[in-house]
Amino acid sequence: MTRIDRAARRAIAARFSTRYQRGYVGGKLAGDPLYAAIAGRLADAPALPLLDVGCGLGLLGHYLHAAGVLHGYVGVDHDERKIDAGRVAAAALGGALELRHADVAELPDFRGHVALLDVLHYLPAGRQPVLLRQLAPHVAPGGLLLLRNVLRERHWRFHATVLEEQFLYYSGWMRVRPTHYPSAEEIAAPLRAAGLEVAIEPLWGRTPFNSYLVVARRPG
Repeated sequence: MTRIDRAARRAIAARFSTRYQRGYVGGKLAGDPLYAAIAGRLADAPALPLLDVGCGLGLLGHYLHAAGVLHGYVGVDHDERKIDAGRVAAAALGGALELRHADVAELPDFRGHVALLDVLHYLPAGRQPVLLRQLAPHVAPGGLLLLRNVLRERHWRFHATVLEEQFLYYSGWMRVRPTHYPSAEEIAAPLRAAGLEVAIEPLWGRTPFNSYLVVARRPG
């Protein structure tokens, strides 16, 4: 993993406008193992731009920039509130981060690395493999599709994650509710069919959540 220090995390949080946003960002960067894991994978991968689908506030872009492993960033999200807040924060980095208000069905013409983080379970079961097949052509030769998601399993972590998702919805932070938690094979099968090599590993960190990191690589 490639970690940034406390000072860098505080600098990122300070770019956001409201106390709530700064608190959320600071806690997320300190406690979520996702960002260091993604930075570590990209540090060992070809230097390609990143398309972050469902980017939210663009935190991944800020983290990768601070870690020195960012080679271009386009983030897309359907939540205009988060894109607006993310653009304000991204202004501190000049043009390093590009954030767009768009649906996952409106992806830009892009080739490089692709991230899809904590998004898939908000889509209906039938839509999930369609999206994965749509994302695969955006992965350049040697590039990675990096996907974090909750997997459906008979495990206490899965039930804890379901409760957390309900809280996020009723608190108003998330505008949509989860519709289908996929199994590992439901994610891997369409990616393999699209020519990607797939590996899946737990990404729990110190959290109680049933999160896994999917690393799908296009040979080349």
